[in-house]
Amino acid sequence: MKILLIGLGIYGSNLATDLTDMGHEVIVADSNNTLVESIKDKVSTAYIVDSTDESALSVLPLKTVDLVIVTIGENFGASIKTVALLRKLGVKNIYARAVDEIHETILQGFKVERILIPEQRAAKELTLELAMGANVDAMRIDKDNFILKFKIPNYFVGLKLGDVDLEKKFNIKLVALSRLTKSRNMLGIASELPKIIENPSPDIELETGDEFTVMCTQKQLRDMMHHIAL
Repeated sequence: MKILLIGLGIYGSNLATDLTDMGHEVIVADSNNTLVESIKDKVSTAYIVDSTDESALSVLPLKTVDLVIVTIGENFGASIKTVALLRKLGVKNIYARAVDEIHETILQGFKVERILIPEQRAAKELTLELAMGANVDAMRIDKDNFILKFKIPNYFVGLKLGDVDLEKKFNIKLVALSRLTKSRNMLGIASELPKIIENPSPDIELETGDEFTVMCTQKQLRDMMHHIAL
C-alpha cells in the first residue's frame, strides 16, 4: 500500500516507521524541517510542506496514494484545515487523528474513513490492521506477540490447509479456522456467521470468507505478507 502521512510528531513518526517496516511505501510531510530530516532516511519520500496552505498541499502526490493519514494532533486548527483542504482537493480515503472529543466530532463532520485516537489504539496495532485489511481483530499479548483474527487473504483461497502450513513456513501458530455457516435467528431471519471447524484436516480446502485466528509476532506477520506479495 502507498500511504501519505502528514504530521511528524511522536505518534506520526512512530506510525510512519512501523508502516515502512511492514512493507508499505510511506511518504511523509511536515512543516518542521528538523522532523522531516530526522525521518527522511527511514521512509520512501519526505516533504517539507505546510499542509494548511492549499497550493503547497497540492504538490504532494495526493492522486497516486492509496491512503492519506493526518496525524497532526497538538495543533487543532492545522489538523482540521488540512483535512478540509484534502477533501477540497478530492482525496477520498483519509484517516485522521483526534486528541479530544471536540476534535473527533469535527472530524466526523468531514466523514473521514477512520478517526485515530492514540490513547485507544496504538500505532503498532494500526499497522497490523492495514497489513491485513479492515476485517481484523487484534489483541496484544505482550510487547511482541499478538492474537489476530482475520479473513484469509485471496492468496490462500483454493489451497489446502496443509499446503498453507503457517507454522512451518512462517512460525505462525494457527489457533482456529472458522467458516461461514448459514443459520437463522429467533425471528427466522437467515444469516451467515463464522463457526470454528474443530480439528480441521490438512486436506480441507480454504474458501472465500474463511477466517484464521493465529498467534504471532509482528515480524512473523510481516514475513507472511511479503511472501504473499511476491
